[in-house]
Amino acid sequence: MSKKHHFSQYLWVHILIGLVAGVAIGVALSMADMNIDFKQSLAEWLALPGYVFIDILKMIIVPLIISSVVLGITTSHSKEFIRRLGLRIVPYFIMTTAIAITIGLAAVYSINPAQYMDKELITPVILENVQVFDNLTIPQRILNLIPVNMTEAQYTSNMLQIVIFAIILGVVILSLPTKRTKVFLDLMQFAQDACMVVVDWAIKLAPLAVFGLMAAIIAKTGLSAILSMAVYMGTVIAALLGVLFMYGLIVSLIGRRNPLWFFSQIRSIQLLAFSTSTSSGVMPITMATAEDNLQVRPDIARFVVPLGATINMDGTALYQAIAAIFLTQLYGIDLSSAQVLLLLVTTIGASIGTPGTPGVGLVILATIVSSLGVPPEGIGLILGVDRILDMCRTTINVSGDLTACVVMDRWLRKA
Repeated sequence: MSKKHHFSQYLWVHILIGLVAGVAIGVALSMADMNIDFKQSLAEWLALPGYVFIDILKMIIVPLIISSVVLGITTSHSKEFIRRLGLRIVPYFIMTTAIAITIGLAAVYSINPAQYMDKELITPVILENVQVFDNLTIPQRILNLIPVNMTEAQYTSNMLQIVIFAIILGVVILSLPTKRTKVFLDLMQFAQDACMVVVDWAIKLAPLAVFGLMAAIIAKTGLSAILSMAVYMGTVIAALLGVLFMYGLIVSLIGRRNPLWFFSQIRSIQLLAFSTSTSSGVMPITMATAEDNLQVRPDIARFVVPLGATINMDGTALYQAIAAIFLTQLYGIDLSSAQVLLLLVTTIGASIGTPGTPGVGLVILATIVSSLGVPPEGIGLILGVDRILDMCRTTINVSGDLTACVVMDRWLRKA
């Protein structure tokens, strides 16, 4: 960014206090003997600052993505640099996603959480809000990458199309004479600076937002639902921690940075991602963290973070793989090695372009498990704890984007 956005040295402390206080209030509400409707209404009011915080950040996402990607590309002053970055970042994203899924599969097969489940919990659930993800063919998916209608892309939160539009626009600008593009680039810089001022305002609301969201989520989910799925949740969280450990190794061995320093620099954005469950919503803060805290080159951070928020979903892909195998174990469905391999490939493909908003992973999961023969009520079984696990996997998604920034910064400085 054009200026530093450190926000506050102790922002992570304030967010952590809000998180702990929110959990405490949420537990108290979940155990309180009060009318269900009143409890739900109270939870909604508690969550209001969180919803306001997320919506403020979402309000600036599209102009920020376009301005940041365009400036990131044009700052490099070289189409060759963008080509080298693109040829490195896409295979890197695919590789880390594949490793994350493998970690998830190893965890779920080793622990077998289904054996600890009470089979009486398997009851039919009407999933009114869960729709099957579009089952497009590969040619259709390729065509769907082209941003034909930017208004529709914004309306449907198709961030991948917006990123691709911005990349094309940036490359086109590099092809034009500097005198013809200066005014437009000044406008892009103004748009980015204005967006970051809004981020500075919004971040002041972060601790209160975290408090309200955590209180509402725990109050709505309830301790009984959490405890009944404890082993399943533990399996997912253990695998996600394994991915976090993998990031530490990547930062150390490839990025040549101290992993302890790395995690200390990103803890505020990790807590925010955990509390809000939206990687795209906190994207402005992720970009500022990459540039200001991790000292990543602006042209790399502005390219990698928006792209990573749309196609680098390690946490989401891992969760979908574990949930799919868990449900097949629960219903006694044996998968062949070929089916497991197909699941890995399908999960990688489904995670690319997934909107980084709460609950979307569950929609994609519905498509994946339906192809494995799992009945619809299976999704309903894990629906109760999905939001909490969504928070955990979003933290990994954001951490993965920042890890990629460090790696690309190292590789391209050497190149």
